[in-house]
Amino acid sequence: MLFDLARPFLFTLDPETAHGLTIRALALAPRIGPRTSGRLAVDVAGVHFPNPLGMAAGFDKDAEVPDQILGLGFGFAEVGSITPQPQAGNPKPRLFRLVEDRGVINRMGFNNGGANAARVRLERRAGRDGVVGINIGANKDSADRIADYAIMAQTMAPFASYLAVNISSPNTPGLRALQDESALSGLLDAVIEARGSGGPPIFLKVAPDLEPSDIDAIARIAIEKQLGALIVSNTTVSRPSLKSGHAAETGGLSGAPLRDLAQARLRDFRKATGGRVPLIGVGGIAGAEDAWARIRAGASLIQIYSAMVYGGPGLPRRILRGVEQLMQRDGFTSIAEAIGSE
Repeated sequence: MLFDLARPFLFTLDPETAHGLTIRALALAPRIGPRTSGRLAVDVAGVHFPNPLGMAAGFDKDAEVPDQILGLGFGFAEVGSITPQPQAGNPKPRLFRLVEDRGVINRMGFNNGGANAARVRLERRAGRDGVVGINIGANKDSADRIADYAIMAQTMAPFASYLAVNISSPNTPGLRALQDESALSGLLDAVIEARGSGGPPIFLKVAPDLEPSDIDAIARIAIEKQLGALIVSNTTVSRPSLKSGHAAETGGLSGAPLRDLAQARLRDFRKATGGRVPLIGVGGIAGAEDAWARIRAGASLIQIYSAMVYGGPGLPRRILRGVEQLMQRDGFTSIAEAIGSE
C-alpha cells in the first residue's frame, strides 16, 4: 500500500535517481534474516535455497544491501555486476521505464565502484546466513577480459554462495563474443582455476539472442565444465512490438516484453542440456503464474528485477504465496518434483 502511494512520486523522477533512493532506503532498513526453509526450498549445485525466487543482478550493483534484499522474502540475492576496477558506465540518460509495456531498457555499462569497495562490504557480512551470489564482469577498457574474470573469481570466491559469470550484457562492446565456443571454454577454464578447489559453484549468465548452434555449444561446454547452473537469460537487443515512447532507445530490454523470448530460450537450454545442468529462469517474470510456468519448463530457480519497478517491495512474497498455491493445485509436494514437468 505504501508503495502504491509512493509510486506516482517515484515515477516523476529519473529512473536512475529513483533507483538510488531505493538503495539508500533499503540501507536504512533492519537486516531481517532470510526466509526459513519450507515447502518451497530447493537445492542447486550443493547450495540450499530456502525458496526458488532471487533478486537478479543489476539491482544491487555494489553489494550494498544484500541482507535487506533477503529480508523482502527472496530466497537469494545476486549482487553485481562487479568489475576489477571502478567504472562510470555509459553516459546518462541510460535507464528508461517503458510504463505502457511494463518494461525497462538499460544501457548502464557495468557502472560500479569496483572489486575493492565491494569486497570491504562483503567482508562485513561474512558469517551471516543467506544465499548471496556475486555476478562478475570485465572492465570495458580491459586489454584482457578473461584475466579480469579470473581476478574477480579469485577475489570474490571467499564471499560468494555462487559466482555468476556475466558475458551476456549487450552494453559492453564485444562482451557477448565471449559466448563463442572457443572463447567460452578458455574463459571458464581460467575462472575455474582462479576460483580454486572447494570454492563456490560457477553459474553462467547467457543472452536470449542466441542461435541454435550457440545454444548447443554452450550446453556442451556447461556439461563438460560441470557448471553449477545456467542463468537464462539476460536482456535482449531485439524489439518486439512496444507502445512506449522510449521503445527506440538502445540497450537491453527487460520486463514483460522479454517474457516469451526468455521462456522459449529456457526450453531450448533444457532440451540442449537434457536436464544435466540446472537452469535459472530470468526475464519477464511478473507474477506467480509466470514463475510457475518457468519452473514447469525446467527452471530450478527464478529471478526478478524489472518487475519490482512496477510491483513494488511486496512482489516477492506475493509471487511465493502464489507459487505455493499453484504447486498444491497441481499436486506437487516440492519444487524439485515440478522442475521440467510441463
